[in-house]
Amino acid sequence: MKKSSLKFFFITLLCAICYTANAQDIFVELGADKIPVNSTFTIKVTIRNGKLKNYTDFPSIEGFAKRGTSSSSNTNIVNGQISSSQSIIQRYMPLEQGTFKLDPFSIDVNGITVSSEGKTIEITEAEERRRSNARRRSPFDDVFGTPKAAPEFVDVKEEAFLALTTDKSEVYLGEGFTMTFAFYVADANRAPLQFNDAGKQLSTILKDLRPQNCWEENFNIENIYGERVTIGGANYTRYKIYQAAYFPLNLEPVNFKSVPFEMIKYKVAKSPSFFGRDRQEDFKTFYTKEKTVKVKALPPHPLKDKVAVGKFSIDEQIDKSTVITGSSFEYEFNIFGEGNIAGINDPIVPENKNIDFYPPNTSQDINRGNGTVSGSKKYSYFGIPNEPGDYEMKDYFSWVYFDPELGQYDTLTSEVKINVTGESKKNVSISSTDLGSFYDGLDLESNKLQPLRGGLAMQILANILIIAMLGGAAFMYFKK
Repeated sequence: MKKSSLKFFFITLLCAICYTANAQDIFVELGADKIPVNSTFTIKVTIRNGKLKNYTDFPSIEGFAKRGTSSSSNTNIVNGQISSSQSIIQRYMPLEQGTFKLDPFSIDVNGITVSSEGKTIEITEAEERRRSNARRRSPFDDVFGTPKAAPEFVDVKEEAFLALTTDKSEVYLGEGFTMTFAFYVADANRAPLQFNDAGKQLSTILKDLRPQNCWEENFNIENIYGERVTIGGANYTRYKIYQAAYFPLNLEPVNFKSVPFEMIKYKVAKSPSFFGRDRQEDFKTFYTKEKTVKVKALPPHPLKDKVAVGKFSIDEQIDKSTVITGSSFEYEFNIFGEGNIAGINDPIVPENKNIDFYPPNTSQDINRGNGTVSGSKKYSYFGIPNEPGDYEMKDYFSWVYFDPELGQYDTLTSEVKINVTGESKKNVSISSTDLGSFYDGLDLESNKLQPLRGGLAMQILANILIIAMLGGAAFMYFKK
């Protein structure tokens, strides 16, 4: 390689590294130190030369109430160089006059933490806003013409909709399905839209939305992010508002009725001017369509009312493969897979005289993500063998479940084997439960009721003593 070519390569590489290091610049801007009580304070987060993908919640300020967010974007082309920025602005409305402190805070933007030292904010008296028909003439009037007294705003048809969807339209009893409540905005949309207090609306909506005949596993959506989806060949941005998995508890259909959701929709100026407002805040309520998920019964089986429904496997461990009679061993039976982990029934261990199994220690782990509920439930047993020999744990541990994909029952059985050595402990077990010679004669005695021996003599003696006591008491009373 020539020296000139090598030099050009290193210069290009250095420029690329510098550009990458400075490609994404994120910073926070705070509003004014002093504002009237009828104005708003703002916190603005801006990202330059990057796309605003996600961010955490803005801080709360004592003495202020949050009044929604707005976003903006800007693109500049100077000497052929393109620079862009995107901003998200949180507005705060003062609740009273006074001096308030915004504490230092941090916000995660696109996985990067940006911090602010905060500030002190003074809220003054309301500022009187007067409108006058008289208007000073601006030097721009000669260029742009005299503006109208008030701009006219028009409603632009939105390319967006609200939807409640489920990943299955029919399930078996106990089989899970995922419900998603989301707002969709098409790439072709030209109507400015914004969420309006989504958390408060959702808390009210869920009272009507949650089915009463299902077990719920909430996916806990804390922040609403946009994700790209394609519907009918058109591109949309989907904003998930709520998502949960539901497991039917009976054969009644799971019904989701139509629910409303209000969005901020801006009207746009019919004839926008350079210095005037270009949009006006308005509201529009969107509605979901009713949705029903059918529930069908499980096929006949002796345990159909007790089995879990899903895709499951087992993982098992034993601390020793050779055990001496009378000593203990620990055995773990771990059920894992996709389904209602919280609804997994405990394995039934049959009673036997060869090995004593004690009630297990139980732990469970539930994961909710990617539209599914998965996890595991682990059982830790302690066993003490009484008889020597070779034993297979499958004779004691098995678990039946229903596979909805195959439409049939399946049984998970243990594959662990243990070898027990030593002397028999059955006789030791029997002698430890011997209650003594007093109880040995119980089986020889009659269970027929018989009168007490000497009962008449004892009764006469008791009556004499009672009469004597009454006589003595009467004598003492009259003498006194």
